[in-house]
Amino acid sequence: MTSEQAKAAADMLATVWESEFPATCQVIAAVKNGNRDYKPDPKSRTAWEIATHLAMADIWFIDSILAGAFEWNEEAAKQAQSQFKSADDVVTFYQKTFPEKLKQLRALPGDKLTPPISFFGMMSMPAVQYIGFANNHSIHHRGQLAAYLRAMGSKVPNIYGPSADAEAVPN
Repeated sequence: MTSEQAKAAADMLATVWESEFPATCQVIAAVKNGNRDYKPDPKSRTAWEIATHLAMADIWFIDSILAGAFEWNEEAAKQAQSQFKSADDVVTFYQKTFPEKLKQLRALPGDKLTPPISFFGMMSMPAVQYIGFANNHSIHHRGQLAAYLRAMGSKVPNIYGPSADAEAVPN
């Protein structure tokens, strides 16, 4: 892959990820303090854990792509997540930080997007491919959280079309 191809792919993938941003904000916002500890199974994460993971992981992925390396600092992650007291805090953070980080990602030159990056020794791909991987990760966890919402007493927002909770849906 040439640097020009990587740059074009990055722009397209960033646009796709950006288009998912409003739905992600809505799903996170649907987690309320009274139901945030809901989880459908003892092995599952709580709604709160997924909501904070979702917002923080998107930023971590972008920072990792920008740095050209994936590193995990458990203590720093716990400290960052401790700033959140409510879903509104998570959404406010995400609405402020994600667009700024995506702008930095879009500014990355093509030659920084072509080198392969190891993902903890499990796989290695050109940096640009991790933009799509990160978006898939985000959609996966947003889907998990959206599946929790109705069962935990929240309303499911519109994601890719009308939700039965958000709009009247024809029979």
